[in-house]
Amino acid sequence: MFGDHDTDAVDAINGTIITYGQTGAGKTYSMEGPSILVCDEQKRGLLPRVVEGLFDCIKSSGGTMKHSIKLSMVEIYMEKVRDLFDLSKDNIQIKESKSQGILLNGVTEISVSDPAEALQSLSSGIANRAVGETQMNMASSRSHCIYIFTVHQEVKRDDRLKTGKLILVDLAGSEKVEKTGAEGKVLEEAKTINKSLSVLGNVINALTCGSPGKVNHIPFRDSKLTRILQDSLGGNSRTALLCCCSPSPSNALESLSTLRFGMRAKHIKMSPRVKCNEDKCAKKQGPASSPIKHESCDIILDKLKERFDAEDVKLLEELFTLNGILFDPCSSEELDSAFEDVTSQTIVSLQQAVEELASTVDELKRENKGLKERLAAAERCHAAGKEAGDNNTSSLVHKLPGILSSFVSWVRSLSSIKLLNCEVN
Repeated sequence: MFGDHDTDAVDAINGTIITYGQTGAGKTYSMEGPSILVCDEQKRGLLPRVVEGLFDCIKSSGGTMKHSIKLSMVEIYMEKVRDLFDLSKDNIQIKESKSQGILLNGVTEISVSDPAEALQSLSSGIANRAVGETQMNMASSRSHCIYIFTVHQEVKRDDRLKTGKLILVDLAGSEKVEKTGAEGKVLEEAKTINKSLSVLGNVINALTCGSPGKVNHIPFRDSKLTRILQDSLGGNSRTALLCCCSPSPSNALESLSTLRFGMRAKHIKMSPRVKCNEDKCAKKQGPASSPIKHESCDIILDKLKERFDAEDVKLLEELFTLNGILFDPCSSEELDSAFEDVTSQTIVSLQQAVEELASTVDELKRENKGLKERLAAAERCHAAGKEAGDNNTSSLVHKLPGILSSFVSWVRSLSSIKLLNCEVN
């Protein structure tokens, strides 16, 4: 079913396979199978089949080309991209290159030379995935997992270098809280998952419902998932979608929603093509073309300054830098679209910050109210203690004359006794 994607990757054509469906519908099982390392031949998942297919294609290509495969593995957890081969890299930035498309800056790439080595590396990465227990799934994936196979192809006779990518995506499942019983941290994870899947749906709708001949805004930058899948969904890639449905009648509505999503995605028009590595070509051609590129960039910058104030241009540059975007515009239409994308993303971030601040203010108000109540109670206790002390002092003052009178009488009687003793002697 997915054999063409292996061949395309070896031939420097990008490919993507995505598993989609509700939680517990079998997405991860379809991707990995019962076990990624050892399982029955007929029950193997997509990953083992893809790995074997890639190396088979390389073997059958003959000796006229030199191939190498590198493997990366990341997960998108709570809107952060984490490297599953190096857990210290827990917030990888997404960047864009005109020649290479969407890139994960600093992601770990492992060179693999045979299927066994590739599967062993994948197994170690899978062990680092974020999972949690819900009422619908004992080991529910709490993140979107992305497997990236990069195939470099070098033609020996002229040293041309081509690169193809095969991306496999195991999406986290959409969740209804009343069914999963999610609470606390698991609930927050579910909210983030559902939000990113909603953005994915918006992207699919924008790609399939646009007016012919009109450039439509595609909200790729509204989530990390759609940003990484930008080339896979709307660019240079051959993409397949595996829709996973639950056989349970109680999940009929979710299954119907999954199938409708698949029907919409089917109408996306792709244009996969072979692309040479321009970096290696540039080494042979030298820097002759760079002045032309700089000149065109200057023209675009001048046009941008004409359309916006100088402060707006500087703000736009800062916003792109903060969002980890390397933008190389080629038309004023792209500038407008990019400006709208970054502005909308900034507005969303500010709205989230306002919500967090509002929550903090409410919490501080509750703490302040509690402190006021404790202070009032302390003041009442102090007043009661002071009143009791005053009463004791007043009583002592009233008793003091009687005490002194008794003391004087006692001294006088003692003196009389001593005087009597002296007379007797």
